[in-house]
Amino acid sequence: MRFIGLDLAWSSRNPTGGAVIDGEAASGRLVHTALLGGDDEVITFVQEQAGDEPAIVAIDAPLSVPNQEGRRPAEVEITQMFARYHAGAHPANRNRLARDGVVRGEALTERLLALGFEHRTEVVAQAPVRQIVEVYTHPAIVSIFDLQRIIRYKARPNRSHDERLAEFRVYQERLRSLSQSDPALVNTDELLSVDVGGLIKRRLKDYEDILDGVMCAYTAQYLWRWGMARAKVFGNLEQGYITTPVPRSHWQPEV
Repeated sequence: MRFIGLDLAWSSRNPTGGAVIDGEAASGRLVHTALLGGDDEVITFVQEQAGDEPAIVAIDAPLSVPNQEGRRPAEVEITQMFARYHAGAHPANRNRLARDGVVRGEALTERLLALGFEHRTEVVAQAPVRQIVEVYTHPAIVSIFDLQRIIRYKARPNRSHDERLAEFRVYQERLRSLSQSDPALVNTDELLSVDVGGLIKRRLKDYEDILDGVMCAYTAQYLWRWGMARAKVFGNLEQGYITTPVPRSHWQPEV
């Protein structure tokens, strides 16, 4: 299987972080990362990396947004579970996301459907699929790494640069620890050895986008390894959804 992660910018004016993992049930290997521009570049990236083979494309961005304003039920539901971890979801609506009436995630989904991908909310464990799924990085990080709160590496008005750098190093270490996880992720040494202290402004944001792309790809790998036994769909395909790994206390009992 190929697991393709896209930390999709809501506007094509901003870079999208992309990452690709080649994997089986037990382990995967990071084989490619990229910063991507407009929609054509994102689609070309998926085409080149997936070919006609089984692949899951995990996208951190709203892929179905029927509501003009407010929140989708998905944002309400996921915030109910993850607010205690500071991993609630921002509102997704067409007033906020649409450009000339077009939501980027929806447009890209339509183009991926034309390439033979299916858009489904649930991931079947270890099935040879070509699937698109909407994910969300913060809840995935909390769940996969068994954390009590999010890693605070993103820029916020009340967050200093030094605080962000410290959290970036935590993020790097957590991603590095995946070499011992199930499924395992290897071949990340070069990416995770970057000294974030030497990155400022745009270069730090670009690195953030790449790491989030890797996290999206690993989320796809994790979902494929475990199916829905360790994950949950918040919302639904018609009203908008988010699929994410969940904390251990919400796992389904093993048969």
